[in-house]
Amino acid sequence: MTVVEETVAVPALPEAVGEPPDVPRHIGGPTRSGVLSLLGAAASGLCTAVLLFGQLAPFSGALGFTVTAYLVFLLVYGVLTGLEEDGQAVRDRVMTVVLWSAATLLFCALALVVGFTAWRGREALPHGNFFTQDMQAAGPLDPLTHGGIAHAMLGTLTMITIALVITVPLGLACAVYLNQIPGRFSRFVRTIVEAMTALPSIVAGLMVYATWILGLGMQKSGLAAGFAISVMMLPIVIRAADVVLRLVPGTLTEAAEALGAPRWRTVWHVVLPTARSGLATAVILGTARGIGETSPVLLTAGFTASLNADPTEGPMVSLPLAVFNFVKSPQPTMIARGFGAAAVLMALVLILFAIARVIGGRGPGHQSKGQARRTARASRRDAERFADLHAPGLSLFAPDDTDRPTRPGVAGNAATDHDEPGPDFPAGAPADTGHTHEQRGAGNCATSHHAPAPDDEAEHGPMDGDRH
Repeated sequence: MTVVEETVAVPALPEAVGEPPDVPRHIGGPTRSGVLSLLGAAASGLCTAVLLFGQLAPFSGALGFTVTAYLVFLLVYGVLTGLEEDGQAVRDRVMTVVLWSAATLLFCALALVVGFTAWRGREALPHGNFFTQDMQAAGPLDPLTHGGIAHAMLGTLTMITIALVITVPLGLACAVYLNQIPGRFSRFVRTIVEAMTALPSIVAGLMVYATWILGLGMQKSGLAAGFAISVMMLPIVIRAADVVLRLVPGTLTEAAEALGAPRWRTVWHVVLPTARSGLATAVILGTARGIGETSPVLLTAGFTASLNADPTEGPMVSLPLAVFNFVKSPQPTMIARGFGAAAVLMALVLILFAIARVIGGRGPGHQSKGQARRTARASRRDAERFADLHAPGLSLFAPDDTDRPTRPGVAGNAATDHDEPGPDFPAGAPADTGHTHEQRGAGNCATSHHAPAPDDEAEHGPMDGDRH
């Protein structure tokens, strides 16, 4: 029987006529048309603002001119982009321009602040006495070659150190508690922390002043100022650290707990090392908030023009408070000292930021060359340790002939004579295979070693139980 195969012709699908092929949209990188659209929109916005503020409308002011030109620029750029792209691409291009504009504006503002401060303080910064002397023997009319800000620098470092010693352990411990132990009380603590974030600095200074100085009878000192600064830093550190700890993948903690690690060990060896870079950023934010406080320091540490290295006794001044005291003077030399102290304060914040970056290291999954080498060495040590644990051990006893197993079906042969051949085997058989009829039948271990060997008829004689 033959099977006839029929082939069915499938008609070809009609091709679209006149439709261009789909081309993926280029997302990143500038294009020629994009650059031309950007330049044309900028020129249109500038010309429109000039016409409105100079010819057509009675507008005036630099701020209004800038805002009008920028809005017209965005509008024209969106129209020019829409001639070539779809709606989604137009929104993407316009939002990209807005974000780049905001970043440029912020960078220009930061550069303006830093540059203006350094430029105004250029008269005081070159003098060495500005960093090594205090203002005890210098007055407003003295030149810049007399006096300095050594007392303010030492006071700022002392106060911020005390605040960090108090804030970092408490802040990180509270953030770990909020992250690892959810519940009603943790929600209550998170609410209090969020409310303390908006606490005015003068309120923190008044609280420490009322409890430490008026209540306990202590005097104004750098220690009290450190307490007030820590109150301001604590909610910032807790909130930032809590956000960072939430970003740690839950699979890491689940894997550690699956291996049998307790909760504290998982937090110490898995959660905190993974979030180390973000925790360093949280400490930087809290430090930047506390190092620039003025009113709590004035209430709790007072003011002095001399150098005081004891934080537990006597008034102490900080750099922000010294800047405020310098710039309110009408003398140009004092104003120059104020801007120089502000420049030193910014440099100090930058140094603390760099130290925190070094301590924090890189983010999870990113290692430096030194960290990669240390990780490789640790991996080799672990591999060698595992190899030693799984290496075969040496046997304590050598194998002996007496340890050989007995034949199946034989109850015992411990007392057999190894020098005499068994009854069922020829004389040349091995000694460890000889067995008597009593051993084969009843398994008697007390076989006589002097019994004569039976002849060949024993093989055809009666069985073990019938022999005499």
